[in-house]
Amino acid sequence: QAQLVESGGGSVQVGGSLRLACVASGRAFSRVHVGWFRQAPGKEREYVAVISRNNGTAYNNNVVKGRFTISRENTRNTAYLQMDSLEVDDTGVYFCATGQGAAAGAAPQLYDQWGPGTQVTVSA
Repeated sequence: QAQLVESGGGSVQVGGSLRLACVASGRAFSRVHVGWFRQAPGKEREYVAVISRNNGTAYNNNVVKGRFTISRENTRNTAYLQMDSLEVDDTGVYFCATGQGAAAGAAPQLYDQWGPGTQVTVSA
């Protein structure tokens, strides 16, 4: 059964860093695009970043502002989101998702597999 599991969340102070990991199983990881999304309390889920099956990357610059880096390690079936210079507004549940379609992008509809999420809390 295909499954995604996120890890690496936690509580940090403003300016701190976290590295999130997304481990996939049950499908050929090298063939999927991987996206990271987040949802803050009381807000809609929003796109953060994507890495395509060909290692192309894209970011929601309104969110990332040069602070996050997405990467993948196919031999470990794992994608990462390195988050630096964290701000209070980065607080939320972070989800990874995979999609097998032709295009990689920001729309949640491009992804058909989602993890349960990992909590990130940034305090002042």
